[in-house]
Amino acid sequence: MTMFDQYSLYYDILYRDKDYIGEVAYVKQLLSRYNVSRGTLLELGSGTGVHGRLLARSGFAVHGIERSAEMVSKSQEAEGFTCQVADLRTVRLSRAYDAVLSLFHVVSYQVTNADVQAIFSCAAAHLNSGGIFVFDFWYSPAVYTQKVAVRIKRAREGNLQIVRIAEPYACTNENRVDVNYTIYARNLDSGHTDVIDEVHPMRHFSLPEIDLLAESVGLSRICSEEFMTGRSPGEDTWGLCVVLRKD
Repeated sequence: MTMFDQYSLYYDILYRDKDYIGEVAYVKQLLSRYNVSRGTLLELGSGTGVHGRLLARSGFAVHGIERSAEMVSKSQEAEGFTCQVADLRTVRLSRAYDAVLSLFHVVSYQVTNADVQAIFSCAAAHLNSGGIFVFDFWYSPAVYTQKVAVRIKRAREGNLQIVRIAEPYACTNENRVDVNYTIYARNLDSGHTDVIDEVHPMRHFSLPEIDLLAESVGLSRICSEEFMTGRSPGEDTWGLCVVLRKD
């Protein structure tokens, strides 16, 4: 099983309060800033397809790549949006796109140097000349300053009550945080509780690291700002958004 195969059972319920509409509005204005107001998008790590479907409704043609078959099975294709199961590090499609997206910290899930280089290579290989790669990730200065902490999230849908405990462990020398997720999903009618344990290793990055990776595959950084707010990055910027352009 790949990461998220079990987690995906409750993914949409846990992130029901996620501001997908606001995030897509932010991504659209970022794309427009760099002259991609319509056209073709490749999304690396498309999850259950919510971002992709919303972007498709705005007139983009979006194709998603997702490694978890369970996530893809929960993704509904719609006009302008398609998706497939594939490894976003190694997949090669027979076309190029106006922009490549990788949202919700997918890049941070690439914890080894080889994996990070692979996703950057994949993005570059699928971009038209002048195309852009837009992605967000955990920003090292904020991780080191704010520290990681245990978080508890509760959600409910119908007769299903869910509690998710996120217990992080900082691997300082690896620029990584291993987040142990324990999910308790209780059926209020039967009293049965399903328990899921998954460890999600998350890498964080500095801007010099990003620049080095970008240069190695023919990309250059043209924007770095806090995801959603557009503020300049600092020690309080946990989620950083970067735009790279293909030279």
